[in-house]
Amino acid sequence: MKNVIIALLMSVLLISCEGSDSYQGNWKALDKNGGKFEISFKPKAFSVKDSIGKVAEFNYSQNSVKYENGIETYGIRLEDGRKYQIFFPKNDESVGIILEESGNPIYTISRSKYLTYDDVYKLSN
Repeated sequence: MKNVIIALLMSVLLISCEGSDSYQGNWKALDKNGGKFEISFKPKAFSVKDSIGKVAEFNYSQNSVKYENGIETYGIRLEDGRKYQIFFPKNDESVGIILEESGNPIYTISRSKYLTYDDVYKLSN
């Protein structure tokens, strides 16, 4: 019985390291300077493609999930130790913001179009 409980706990830990279905997939991203990017999240890695086609790839693990008043925030940690948050406004997983660990926004993300920070924040009010 003790081995079964340990195995279940280990399974939960391994599964929780993968990225959430909420943010997996393809995104249109806009940085604070108006630069356009495409971000693609997979369970343990993501890529960022800039407007000239240069692609950077990163391995990550999900290290936190927070639900508060309908707002979802996922924490991810890159292989090199950097930490980011993926924030979704109230009841909407089709638009969000990727934040540095300190809370500074890096990208707005949308499944369908490029959105400014003002567009996303209007949705969360």
